[in-house]
Amino acid sequence: MQETYTLSYDLDARMLPCEGVLRFTRSGRVSASADGAELFDRTLEGAEEAAVLPGVGCGLIFLKMKDGEEFVLCRFSMSALLTAGEFCKVVNYYIQTNTAAIPEEKETRVCEKCGRPLVEGLKVCLFCYNRTSVLKRALELLRPFRRTLLVAQIFVAVASFFYLLIPLFNRVLIDNYLSQMRGPAAHIVMLAGAMFLARGLNEVIFILSSRAYNRASIGYANLLRTMAYDKLQRLSMSSLQKRTPGDLIRRVMEDTSTVKDFISDAGRWGIEQFIMFVIVMVILLITNPWLTLLVFLPVPVVAVGMSRFWRFINIRYERQWRRSSRCNSILHDIIKGIRTVKSFGNEDQEIEKFMGETRKLAEVSSSNEKLWALLFPSMVFFTGIGEFLVLYFGAGAILDGGLSLGVLVQFTMFITYVYAPLRWLVSFPRWLADAMTSMVKVFEILDEDTDLPNKEDPANVPLTGGVSFEGVSFGYKSYEPVLKDVSIDVRQGEMVGIVGKSGVGKTTLINLVMRLYDPNAGSVRISGCDLRDMSQQHLHENVGVVFQDTFLFAGTVYDNIVYAKPDATQEEVIAACKAGGAHEFIIKMPDGYNTVIGENGHTISGGERQRLAIARAVIKNPPILILDEATSSLDVETEAIIQDSLHKLIKGRTTLAIAHRLSTLRAADRLIVLDKGKVAEMGTHAELLKMKGIYYDLVMAQRQTGKKNK
Repeated sequence: MQETYTLSYDLDARMLPCEGVLRFTRSGRVSASADGAELFDRTLEGAEEAAVLPGVGCGLIFLKMKDGEEFVLCRFSMSALLTAGEFCKVVNYYIQTNTAAIPEEKETRVCEKCGRPLVEGLKVCLFCYNRTSVLKRALELLRPFRRTLLVAQIFVAVASFFYLLIPLFNRVLIDNYLSQMRGPAAHIVMLAGAMFLARGLNEVIFILSSRAYNRASIGYANLLRTMAYDKLQRLSMSSLQKRTPGDLIRRVMEDTSTVKDFISDAGRWGIEQFIMFVIVMVILLITNPWLTLLVFLPVPVVAVGMSRFWRFINIRYERQWRRSSRCNSILHDIIKGIRTVKSFGNEDQEIEKFMGETRKLAEVSSSNEKLWALLFPSMVFFTGIGEFLVLYFGAGAILDGGLSLGVLVQFTMFITYVYAPLRWLVSFPRWLADAMTSMVKVFEILDEDTDLPNKEDPANVPLTGGVSFEGVSFGYKSYEPVLKDVSIDVRQGEMVGIVGKSGVGKTTLINLVMRLYDPNAGSVRISGCDLRDMSQQHLHENVGVVFQDTFLFAGTVYDNIVYAKPDATQEEVIAACKAGGAHEFIIKMPDGYNTVIGENGHTISGGERQRLAIARAVIKNPPILILDEATSSLDVETEAIIQDSLHKLIKGRTTLAIAHRLSTLRAADRLIVLDKGKVAEMGTHAELLKMKGIYYDLVMAQRQTGKKNK
């Protein structure tokens, strides 16, 4: 448990740069230091509120005292604005409750090294990460395909050898035959045939190498996607909710493809160009060292230009990725919520919103392409200067008799092979900048630690029921607790209803039972075993859930039911649907249990979707059943039918049920009333009515609403 919460700030009282630290301790004290010197250490006694005052380019945190005075805690540049707000939340929670709730891990929204804001959903700074280690890791994942890649590379080397024979044959043809205007015609035909054969063999072998590379790259892409998807499935809800669905889809699909394309295509061409470059260099140096020197005169200019533009290009392509990710997120949300959009008639509004984002993406992309259209020809022009120098001085050497025409032609042909790798290197930063951004995003998902780890040796005891909460406190942010010191003991086979106003923590309580989150303090136990001591798979196999927001997969009715128990028999499926009140409407559908329903069951009614969800929970035959507003989408008649089924179903099971319709919980053995994150009342329906407390007020309010509706 952390004892101190800190904030780094960078301006002193005179608004000069400094290295400062503001601290809040669990005992309720705040202190500050700047450049190693302590400035103050005081309690929060008499404080009314901690607040942030943003200014122009800077801001400050101050304590507002109950007597009207104000005490400045620190000053900072705007890069620390968000973290300053989080610091104030922690302090204000202590002022209001006299209890310190310090986050176990501060949410870092700026890079600790360079101070730049982090991209939303990323914990890695795209300016400060180690590019070499990232690239090395991407290459290490190619190990399963190294044999295929080795074969492909051998083919590339052989193909390059045949390709480089053509200029040599050209030189012999010009110097020995064409320039002297003599020689047997058969020799000329043989040389022409040799050039044709070399080119043909080059193409055939290159096709073989391409096929080998394609096999390796497709396997590599599949490996990356599988690893990323596998990790997404194992991340906790808190980790997943920090990112948008569009961002996650992009990382699994598009970013993995970008990495694959870079490793396979850029890697293949890079090795091929390197092989040709080395061989041609050797041939040129042997043929004429002085002309070779002229070929490489512009190379230093290109190298300096590339190094200068590299960082600038990297920033611009990161910005383009961010805009593209935003467009994907909007598109995903609109498609998922298309019924809501149409029901409110907001098509034009959503079109305008999407067009606005795509317009921004187009502007960034266009700007990048304009820059590249200027940069690439400039670099290519400088690399081509050597070719003009070779032609100028080579032609003079021919006129002086110091060089043959065939050698100059060979040189000019080989210059193409030398400049091709150089021009490839000019384009390389663009590909690398795009690929590096995607690599960082993919590897960040793969490296993320789950905050709900399984124990190496889990205690998977038989779960017969009995759920207990022992001093449980929890908040999605620890300084904003939803549940506070909750202690409940649900006996085996007991049905307990959980009621209360919206936002008091009912669904949060159920989320803790399913271990979608771990409590910040206390423990949740089933059959006497702490949930953190058993495997999550064992827990979920023994808990059946019907959520308020029903989700069905695109597929048949039968597929959705057996999702909870893949090995279920047809008789079990039908029995579960009868228990859930779904069998009657299923058999009236065109194809019965084989009827295909749309994504999330949009082709059936809300009540039918909920009955399918109940059947899906029933088929597991779990010892523990959780009903989160299980009948909220049903009419009164259907609800009465399903309630009868549920009463039979819950016999012998430990059941936790949430319902806003309090009449549905009258059969509960006990009712637990939550208020402000705590257990306010507990007892049977009749006992709570006699108490005339919160539950009584809720029942009376619903009765009044019912009378008005009638």
